[in-house]
Amino acid sequence: MSILRSSVPLLAFAALLASCSSGPSMKVHVVGEEVSYTAADGTTCKGYIAWDEGREGERPGVLIVHEWWGHNDYVRDRARQLAALGYTALALDMYGDGKNTGHPDEAGKFMNAVMAQMDAGVQRFQAAREVLQKHPTTDPEHTAAIGYCFGGGVVLHMARTGTDLDGVASFHGSLGAEQRAKPDEVHTEVLVCHGGADQFIPAEAVAATKAEFGEHLEFHEYAGAKHGFTNPAADAKAAEFGLPLGYDATADAQSWASLQAFLARVFAE
Repeated sequence: MSILRSSVPLLAFAALLASCSSGPSMKVHVVGEEVSYTAADGTTCKGYIAWDEGREGERPGVLIVHEWWGHNDYVRDRARQLAALGYTALALDMYGDGKNTGHPDEAGKFMNAVMAQMDAGVQRFQAAREVLQKHPTTDPEHTAAIGYCFGGGVVLHMARTGTDLDGVASFHGSLGAEQRAKPDEVHTEVLVCHGGADQFIPAEAVAATKAEFGEHLEFHEYAGAKHGFTNPAADAKAAEFGLPLGYDATADAQSWASLQAFLARVFAE
């Protein structure tokens, strides 16, 4: 696997200082850079990695899988937020060449191409995981993955197929699966944050997910929250394309708090 890095503007998240400081003298200085890497299927992927330069030593790593829109500023923002919490975070690229779109038709084509060849998708995920674990700030023994929408489905797939991760977290993610794992086959801790008014996810898929992951699953449902409830851009997309999407500030905050507690737990085990 080849890796090429290029610097991008450095960003700080001083507002999150209190939540990630281990002492009064620690200052948060989040930096980030683009990373280019090649997956085993030959796809060149372009992601973004962020970490806190004010924190010494290795820390757990978190992979972030994008929505069906592709690798964009939203997942980069999430990477910086996780870095401010004390993790090294890599927003990966499942489509190749950093592709993204603002139109649902094209997003659907990008997503379906990956889902039709999930073996290649797994290779792209694993290539990003290797980049993250080799970063000098990352503790390679502690890695988790989170995903949004399409990305939520991706990280759940990794959990059910035995990828070595401490935990995975899905936010308004796809809960469907062609083949479910049996509860005794799951060895990864799972967090699912689901909108109670998500019209993309049938009740049957929710029930099947709960049965599949069993005691490994922490499931939160937010009453009235629509698909895309963590993304402030969801309302604009809903208005532009007539999609049942919607941002929900309360569900966003609650699910992010659940993620923080979840990561603290799985990395401590």
